[in-house]
Amino acid sequence: MAAKRVYQVWKGSNKFIFGGRLVFGPDARSLLITLSLIIVPVIIFCVFVARHLRHEFSSYYSGYAILVVAILFTIIVLVLLCLTSARDPGIIPRNSHPPEEEFRYESSGGAGQQTPTLQFPRTKEVMVNGLPVRVKYCETCMLYRPPRCSHCSICNNCVERFDHHCPWVGQCIGLRNYRYFFLFVSSATILCIYVFSLSAFYIKVLMDNNDNGTVWKAIKESPASVILMAYCFISLWFVGGLTGFHLYLIGTNQTTYENFRYRADGRINVFNQGCLNNFLEVFCKEINPSRNNFRGFVQEEVQRPLAPVFARGREPDDLGGDRRPKVEADLDIGEDLLKISQRKNIEELDEEIRSRGSNGAPHNTTEPDSILSSDHRATTIQSNARHSSWDRSGNWEIAQDVFANSNVTESRSYVTSKEMRQ
Repeated sequence: MAAKRVYQVWKGSNKFIFGGRLVFGPDARSLLITLSLIIVPVIIFCVFVARHLRHEFSSYYSGYAILVVAILFTIIVLVLLCLTSARDPGIIPRNSHPPEEEFRYESSGGAGQQTPTLQFPRTKEVMVNGLPVRVKYCETCMLYRPPRCSHCSICNNCVERFDHHCPWVGQCIGLRNYRYFFLFVSSATILCIYVFSLSAFYIKVLMDNNDNGTVWKAIKESPASVILMAYCFISLWFVGGLTGFHLYLIGTNQTTYENFRYRADGRINVFNQGCLNNFLEVFCKEINPSRNNFRGFVQEEVQRPLAPVFARGREPDDLGGDRRPKVEADLDIGEDLLKISQRKNIEELDEEIRSRGSNGAPHNTTEPDSILSSDHRATTIQSNARHSSWDRSGNWEIAQDVFANSNVTESRSYVTSKEMRQ
């Protein structure tokens, strides 16, 4: 059976195409809407506006430059859109098991013994620029999230420097694609301004070419220009406002997630390095390679050896080996002790009867009680012997203790065994 690749068994909600070369979010279909919102208006502009403006300039090539610039700008916007939505935004690989547990001992009930408990903190602090920052443990990915990392509920991944999940690009915005996201939004803003300006200019040209031309006549002659102007004006409120907002975030070194969540807390931004350094960090810092090799083959993980835990009353040598032979050996020892105890009780009973008969003492009918007492003691010995067999010592010390303390009740032995198993 051929080994599977990482993207084929990926536990997140991402979608992969071209054999794992391109990775998208689960809502990648919304990307088609975004593409149509960009391409369709540009086609209308080129056909109904830019084509007619070719002859409105003295230089022959100036008219064609309007058409070429619109096409090139659209290509740039589409490339930035693909770089934003079709790459790893900074996904942190999941762990197959929780982090290394921290063992600590807690005193049990009244026995004074200690039982190991597995615990690790849900939060811990790390130092960032000399200030403590609390990081949280992710139950889904089984890891401590690095600073500025958050788990996206849509993609079901932990993303480094998580900004937000953008449904228009169908991808999370994080450490590795935030730069391209901002360039995409800002270039789309410039494209809207370009189309709006030239559409308004074409309306002006139509008014000048007609004697006593009015705006209404120009609109009737080129309704596409008016539609493009209205469309670009509405779009500027979204992409233009988004560009201005992210300029503020970059200047203060914040993410959208941090701004909305911690705005009212008034906490110190430990990541702020000054406006200039913040911009250099976003646009000039080298982008880290992806932590995931989606096209790599899945490798079977080697099972971790369990850390030895030593509880009081146990021998270190008893942690290894097969437990079943030791349990069976303890049961055999318990049965031998039972036989010895029964034989000893019967011999004592016979000797007592003979001694009473020889001394002439009245013979009491206590034999049934003695027999019942011996059976009760024998049952207690067997119970203690069987409960002691659950301890993995496998030596004679526990058997001798059971034999010497034959009056220990069964419930006490059960509690001790339960504490050891905990």
